[in-house]
Amino acid sequence: MTTFENALAINRPIGEVFAYLAQFENIPRWNYAITETRKTSPGPVEVGSTYRQTRSIPQPAVETFEVTEFEPTHQLQIRGQLGPFPATVSYYLEPVGGGTLLRNAVELELNGPVRLASPVVAAQVKSAVAANLDVLRRLLEA
Repeated sequence: MTTFENALAINRPIGEVFAYLAQFENIPRWNYAITETRKTSPGPVEVGSTYRQTRSIPQPAVETFEVTEFEPTHQLQIRGQLGPFPATVSYYLEPVGGGTLLRNAVELELNGPVRLASPVVAAQVKSAVAANLDVLRRLLEA
């Protein structure tokens, strides 16, 4: 298991940031590697909700994920594929002044030969995630 975390301040109220993140169909707007995300389970977003998404980078793929934590305005967590790796992605939100501190933690399961390169792989994925989160910040602050 390889883990990393990114954090950033977003100059928007915590409720707005959470609502945008919890609408997973927004992912393609801020994650350059995802072209479509669609809910595949009925009802509102909650623990157990499932999604299917189409990835274009690092190679075209269809992935699925499930919401494993859902605590309005405070925490979201999903479990599924992140590119070629099984992953758990968590979003923790805290109010800071009139804005939000967003911490994003990622756990990647690196298996086989790629596990030997886990520090390099984790650094590359962390950098890409940080860039995506900056796009998210700019979208929400616009």
